[in-house]
Amino acid sequence: MEYEWKPDEQGLQQILQLLKESQSPDTTIQRTVQQKLEQLNQYPDFNNYLIFVLTKLKSEDEPTRSLSGLILKNNVKAHFQNFPNGVTDFIKSECLNNIGDSSPLIRATVGILITTIASKGELQNWPDLLPKLCGLLDSEDYNTCEGAFGALQKICEDSAEILDSDVLDRPLNIMIPKFLQFFKHSSPKIRSHAVACVNQFIISRTQALMLHIDSFIENLFALAGDEEPEVRKNVCRALVMLLEVRMDRLLPHMHNIVEYMLQRTQDQDENVALEACEFWLTLAEQPICKDVLVRHLPKLIPVLVNGMKYSDIDIILLKGDVEEDETIPDSEQDIRPRFHRSRTVAQQHDEDGIEEDDDDDDEIDDDDTISDWNLRKCSAAALDVLANVYRDELLPHILPLLKELLFHHEWVVKESGILVLGAIAEGCMQGMIPYLPELIPHLIQCLSDKKALVRSITCWTLSRYAHWVVSQPPDTYLKPLMTELLKRILDSNKRVQEAACSAFATLEEEACTELVPYLAYILDTLVFAFSKYQHKNLLILYDAIGTLADSVGHHLNKPEYIQMLMPPLIQKWNMLKDEDKDLFPLLECLSSVATALQSGFLPYCEPVYQRCVNLVQKTLAQAMLNNAQPDQYEAPDKDFMIVALDLLSGLAEGLGGNIEQLVARSNILTLMYQCMQDKMPEVRQSSFALLGDLTKACFQHVKPCIADFMPILGTNLNPEFISVCNNATWAIGEISIQMGIEMQPYIPMVLHQLVEIINRPNTPKTLLENTAITIGRLGYVCPQEVAPMLQQFIRPWCTSLRNIRDNEEKDSAFRGICTMISVNPSGVIQDFIFFCDAVASWINPKDDLRDMFCKILHGFKNQVGDENWRRFSDQFPPPLKERLAAFYGV
Repeated sequence: MEYEWKPDEQGLQQILQLLKESQSPDTTIQRTVQQKLEQLNQYPDFNNYLIFVLTKLKSEDEPTRSLSGLILKNNVKAHFQNFPNGVTDFIKSECLNNIGDSSPLIRATVGILITTIASKGELQNWPDLLPKLCGLLDSEDYNTCEGAFGALQKICEDSAEILDSDVLDRPLNIMIPKFLQFFKHSSPKIRSHAVACVNQFIISRTQALMLHIDSFIENLFALAGDEEPEVRKNVCRALVMLLEVRMDRLLPHMHNIVEYMLQRTQDQDENVALEACEFWLTLAEQPICKDVLVRHLPKLIPVLVNGMKYSDIDIILLKGDVEEDETIPDSEQDIRPRFHRSRTVAQQHDEDGIEEDDDDDDEIDDDDTISDWNLRKCSAAALDVLANVYRDELLPHILPLLKELLFHHEWVVKESGILVLGAIAEGCMQGMIPYLPELIPHLIQCLSDKKALVRSITCWTLSRYAHWVVSQPPDTYLKPLMTELLKRILDSNKRVQEAACSAFATLEEEACTELVPYLAYILDTLVFAFSKYQHKNLLILYDAIGTLADSVGHHLNKPEYIQMLMPPLIQKWNMLKDEDKDLFPLLECLSSVATALQSGFLPYCEPVYQRCVNLVQKTLAQAMLNNAQPDQYEAPDKDFMIVALDLLSGLAEGLGGNIEQLVARSNILTLMYQCMQDKMPEVRQSSFALLGDLTKACFQHVKPCIADFMPILGTNLNPEFISVCNNATWAIGEISIQMGIEMQPYIPMVLHQLVEIINRPNTPKTLLENTAITIGRLGYVCPQEVAPMLQQFIRPWCTSLRNIRDNEEKDSAFRGICTMISVNPSGVIQDFIFFCDAVASWINPKDDLRDMFCKILHGFKNQVGDENWRRFSDQFPPPLKERLAAFYGV
């Protein structure tokens, strides 16, 4: 009987009044409205009024009716389980009866409301929803068909998973063939809905769609020339996804699809062109790309290059004609959230000392203030990946174009040429080398172009060639490049400042100590930038300073450099409040600076140390309150704690034993005990790094806690969280060196997991190396406990440590292996060739370690006899044979 509900006239007027007021620009009025709406939620039939205004009160204006529906949607989100049954039924039936409202705005609002109810787990409790909506698709009335399709599209987007589960008896088996029928509908809007609905089920390879895949593809091809941009966009999107999941079905038509996508990438409508351009990005990831595309390159490359020009709209949005904007304050929404990269302890390698998974800091990211992804960026990214597929084979198609672009009199064209040159840098580097002596000076000149957008892209492109620049004699390119980039850091245009700072950070990483002669000049510029920069670029400046410290290390520790650099950093440090997110980049920067300055940082360390401990303590306290009473206290931002732990690690590493008094006077170990058990992996990761650093710096304070810490370290040897596991492993190794024979009781907690990790397939290099070092160190201090397992790990142990350079950690690990071999010689017999190879990887071991190697090698040789040894050593590659003979006389 509930359907007989009628609104009370006075109540209705009151609610209409509220709806009108809530459209007021005045925030105080809005706040009062918010409170009144909250109070009204206590009345069971308040939601009946809202649906009544939306669907029945046609005399009201559309914005008010729509708003009523949106408020109802929020109530459904927050309180749906408390709605009385009658109210729920009334809302559901009203929605279905009004999905065909004559107003597009009201139809869309009803659609959103239906989807919100459906996604509240209600698809099960609303069995007639899908059949009704699908039935309405056949209505003669356009509005009804369009409204039902709009709602179905939203349901397919929100509830794709459950639509394909047994819970609902697989409605897709009926829905998908139904949608396919509408690909040929006379209305473009409806064709577009139909394709969009089916597209939701491609990536998950939904069974119901796979059954009809041929008919789907056929229907898509039929829509190829559709006059409606929205339809073409959805067709392109479908083909891009099919490329990932059903390449087999597209292959027979590949030639035609590529031709089609070439046209669409030049579509008049930028949204269509952007969807089509994604095709090249996706195709480049497929193994067949090289063969499929090779005949199309002469057409494709010019299209991509053309897409890399700024459009007129871009230039307006980017204020490309505003040259000097350095005094205009940044608006807060311009500032992207940054992500802190927590400390991961890694080994230094022979060749480079660079971590293998270097994150792509040089993504094509020069115009990030427009909508984040656009045709220009997508075209550039596609060219970048294709350059990586074809390498130098791409150059014949690119070079003739580049010649025209790079020296063009129109700045927009020239700018796109510079972007092209940067995009191919990674893939075509070898083939570009002959041209660089001419191109790099030209680019360095472009750094002072009168157009800011040319100056900023040039910074980025030069950074992509930094590696080559640094490999040449410094006076030829490095010095002029550095001089010009430093001028750009002080440019009067903010975008140029930002690009120059980022490029300079890349140059620092490549040049490392090559920069030492110019340090005074570099610091001069960076410190001057402090007084010049607005908010957003300050954050990038911190990064450039931190990278400089990482790159030149202890060379920064000179009184005159410290005098220049520290006062402005500390001044910012004192200005920032504990809850200010700008602390993150500043803390990261100081962490690098502290590590580089070592004892030079002593005068600044106490307040910095204290504040970090406070940040950790505050965050933990807030987290405890939030756990106890979540409605009362909000969850803290744990990044504050993570960054603070990382800076404490930097201090411990930089100050070494000098940090002892600070640790003695604080409760940092108690706090670490809590952090090590936090449920957020990044918190654990950073606390284990700090544990290892404090173990090295002042073990006397760590030792009393070892019995509490070791079980926690043992449970974190879980390779599912690579970085957590890596840092826990490293800390165990550092602790064992300090504990010596007292490590014995803790071996059972960790050894089994470490041996398992070192034998896992696909374990990342860094984790393998740290695991091997820690196993070696445990064997060094407790050989009796570890040596029996020698045979289970010796082979992966040897192969993972042969690539790292001679250092303390490698030294202690190899001493451990030698000690274990003397306890359990039979454990190494089967894999002795691997041991020989690992020994040969040492450039110059300490004398006593060399003696250990000698002893083992000669012992083995004597045991098997000369004849067998000769047969054995004949399997060695010649360099290994020569090396062992020369160094160890075997």
